[in-house]
Amino acid sequence: MINFTSISEIQILYKPKFNPSDLPKVSSSQDAYDILRSRWTDDIQYRESFAILLLNRANKCLGITFISKGGLSGTIADPKMVFQAGLKANASSIILSHNHPSGNTQASQNDIELTRKLSELGKLMEMPVLDHLILTDDTYFSFADEGLI
Repeated sequence: MINFTSISEIQILYKPKFNPSDLPKVSSSQDAYDILRSRWTDDIQYRESFAILLLNRANKCLGITFISKGGLSGTIADPKMVFQAGLKANASSIILSHNHPSGNTQASQNDIELTRKLSELGKLMEMPVLDHLILTDDTYFSFADEGLI
């Protein structure tokens, strides 16, 4: 006999606490960098982290979520976690980001492959990946600006 009381209830909640007209608009990679940098903690030069910007159809920023924190030279960006956050926020598109504690903004082969993989998934989910930024304390690299996405 199956014990139905042991089955978990799954809830999806979306409770925005903002007026859409008050949200910052992302019109360029500089806008995305400014928003991300304002929320990145002081450990930007200490450990690598991966975060995403969640955007609505008007490219207004619904929020930022940190997907992972790693070590000096890497972090994990689980695609399920990336798109779970996008779905829960009812995002229309996302911008990927991670930092390089070394201060080097050059994209590694792993960065390029991850961006390609997440971009393909975004297309399938109708939640396009608009850009991927590599942040440092005072500058950034944009995959979109460089034609890599």
